[in-house]
Amino acid sequence: MASPHDLTFQEFEEAADLLSSDPGASTLSISSPGAAASSADVRVDLSEDEDSRQESSELLGGEKQTGGFWTFEYYQSFFNVDTMQVLDRIKGSVIPLPGRNFVKHHIRNNPDLYGPFWICVTLVFSVAISGDLYTFLIRMGDPGYHYRPQFNRVSIAAVTVFLYAWLVPLGVWGFLTWRQSVERHISGYTFLETVCVYGYSLFIYIPASILWMIPVYWLEWLLIVVAMVISGSVLVMTFWPAIRDDTKLTAFATMAVIVSLHALLAVGFKVRETLQRTIPSQIHLKRNHTQL
Repeated sequence: MASPHDLTFQEFEEAADLLSSDPGASTLSISSPGAAASSADVRVDLSEDEDSRQESSELLGGEKQTGGFWTFEYYQSFFNVDTMQVLDRIKGSVIPLPGRNFVKHHIRNNPDLYGPFWICVTLVFSVAISGDLYTFLIRMGDPGYHYRPQFNRVSIAAVTVFLYAWLVPLGVWGFLTWRQSVERHISGYTFLETVCVYGYSLFIYIPASILWMIPVYWLEWLLIVVAMVISGSVLVMTFWPAIRDDTKLTAFATMAVIVSLHALLAVGFKVRETLQRTIPSQIHLKRNHTQL
């Protein structure tokens, strides 16, 4: 049976004699082996946790690992959407709901140029073709009328739509960026998000321009007003949260400019189409009057 003295730590004289004879000898302390091991384990665990937190933050933040602007992957990220996402964004631009920010509820850190590009292309051809078909329908029974497609309408509509879809978002994005540098509490959007919002907001003008072929004057302007209200609501509910913390004068003036430019685009289309439809008819009437 072991005595109490056998269970206590004892100092060995041989180890003391070795140290006194060779002070430079390397020694290994095993007094607390668990302490060193636990400290090493803590260091490893912390590094692994830090890596996992960094990876999770990148996923939650929606950061995209893309190359430089000279690589194909850089531009591929601008078109990284599927059909369901495009349809959801089109639906959000046609049916704007109060309190639903288009960027936060539909874009979700993944803006694209695919939808806005094809919306602008379709709008160009719908505006140009509807104008030609309208002229053809109202003068179809005129024996002196010979249909000639007016391709200049396509070029004019393309320049107008694409300049609006790029220059106006560029101006809005630049202004919001400047206000962020002046007022730190003001939020903003990236240039790609701004272009995406403006591109999808133009979708409602496609069915409206197709219905312009109906030769009813009051219906044409009713369609214009409805399209302006719907598309303008998307812009207001998107950009108002970004500038509402600014001064009241700046906030309301900015929204007035955004809505006015958007309304000017639709009214400009309608006025131009009206002039193109009226002038040929007046010329034709003058020729008939001269012949008589």
